[in-house]
Amino acid sequence: MNKESIVLGSGDLYCTEFEGTNAEMPTNEELETEENRLGHIKGGAEIEYAPSFYEAKDDMGKVSKVIITEEEATMKSGIMTWCGTTLKKLCQTARVTEDAEKKKRTVKIGGIGNADGKRYVLHFVHKDTVDVTIVGSNQAGFTIAFAKDSETVIDAEFKAQPMDKEGTLILYEEDMEPITASDTL
Repeated sequence: MNKESIVLGSGDLYCTEFEGTNAEMPTNEELETEENRLGHIKGGAEIEYAPSFYEAKDDMGKVSKVIITEEEATMKSGIMTWCGTTLKKLCQTARVTEDAEKKKRTVKIGGIGNADGKRYVLHFVHKDTVDVTIVGSNQAGFTIAFAKDSETVIDAEFKAQPMDKEGTLILYEEDMEPITASDTL
């Protein structure tokens, strides 16, 4: 039975590298680990789907045909807990080095020649019922604001790329109540 519900609240955001063009999508269990947590989020997560259409119509408005010409999907979220290695997932030109002896991590950002072209699986798990997954990369840049009266949250915006041969941009999964015999009557 398909029961509509009110979805409230936020959840957790996981991120791991997506290997190659024909890679198999990791399972939810493989994705939902502390190692893959992008960071604790603030302000929730947002998934946006935006199709573009072309309409062919005669001069008199008597016949028309509409076709979809392209699609775009993005996932946005504010990342409240982060470190230098998080920046590597948000910026294709970021390079991270660590010096254990000095207890220092250095992140260099910039230089188009340093772009790694990596794509990531972004997996948002709502606290109750919904999982949303995309494959893509952050194409919106980021801002790090150090304010005296609030936490520093990095807003990330990942643009989805096809995750399979069907061109899927968004994988949306929700929990359902089991169908019982009384539901079919």
